Amino acid sequence: MNRITDKIKEIEQYLSELKDIVPQTLEEYSSDNLSKAACERYFEKVIEAATDLAFLVIAKNKFRLPDDDIDAFKILSEKKIISEELCKKLKDAKGMRNILAHQYGRVEDNQVFEAVTEQLENDINMFIKEIIGSNK
Repeated sequence: MNRITDKIKEIEQYLSELKDIVPQTLEEYSSDNLSKAACERYFEKVIEAATDLAFLVIAKNKFRLPDDDIDAFKILSEKKIISEELCKKLKDAKGMRNILAHQYGRVEDNQVFEAVTEQLENDINMFIKEIIGSNK
């Protein structure tokens, strides 16, 4: 198996594990520090793995080297591997990941809960679909 396929499987595993632990409601999420910490960590892991996947696709296709992690998504958009809309969503997710990982100020519970219950899975699945579609 190649590294891109392995990374996709890793991402799918993280998404599955996240789905298993995320509370049903914002109230449950906000009142359970252990679940909150676990969800935040899985969010970080998914975004890091998606960034790794972007770098693998860039290397495989011998595109220019990114200036930073966010630039990796921009390169994939420029090369028509992913849509501009998806690029923006992934850049925003990477920004939230940086806030969570480095504790740059306070993150509102509702923002993280919405991200892990409504946005992350859809955006990452679209990312995987577009990556797979570009590798055919």
